[in-house]
Amino acid sequence: MIAVVDYGMGNLRSVQKALEKVGHNVLVTSSPQQILDAHSIVLPGVGAFKDCIHNLEKLKLIDPILKSIKMGKPFLGICLGLQILFTESEEFGKTTGLDLIKGKVVRFPKGNKPASMRLKVPHMGWNSISMSKDIPFFSGIEDGSFFYFVHSYYVDPDDKGIVATTTSYGIEFTSSIQKENIFACQFHPEKSQRLGLQILKNFGKMK
Repeated sequence: MIAVVDYGMGNLRSVQKALEKVGHNVLVTSSPQQILDAHSIVLPGVGAFKDCIHNLEKLKLIDPILKSIKMGKPFLGICLGLQILFTESEEFGKTTGLDLIKGKVVRFPKGNKPASMRLKVPHMGWNSISMSKDIPFFSGIEDGSFFYFVHSYYVDPDDKGIVATTTSYGIEFTSSIQKENIFACQFHPEKSQRLGLQILKNFGKMK
């Protein structure tokens, strides 16, 4: 059973349907016990970092998520589910994250270029990934493949050894990380058609 954590934010049904489409048994839940009982954990999310942390605390979901990760269960964080793994975010002032990954969540730079040359934020649409290391989550996926992004902030890990992929959007930023049983990506596999489904299929096979 894969538990998709429901904390009141994010496109949960899209994630659920995508996981089910590739043959996985999925439960969308806000129950701490069901999260602890699950084989794997998926934490999706769209929205503000501070609201995400607040909702997880309110629903008493942080402890079972951390315990599940410590137990070695496969964990997938998507978009905001990647960002809250980090030490802190600068979105709307500094907010403390789960601190599982040392580093910060920062905004795309505005720069001093003419308006016509400035980056459009949020970064929205299809973009390619450059693989930094070979990991099982990318089995069947080629370097340079395109995935769907929607975000205004990106993660900056202290340990560059956990970076799985980078993506170029004005700057080269970390678009996915892998540390032991944790895999998390800034892009949305559930919105990334065939290749996104391949990642979700790979995740469900993790032990």
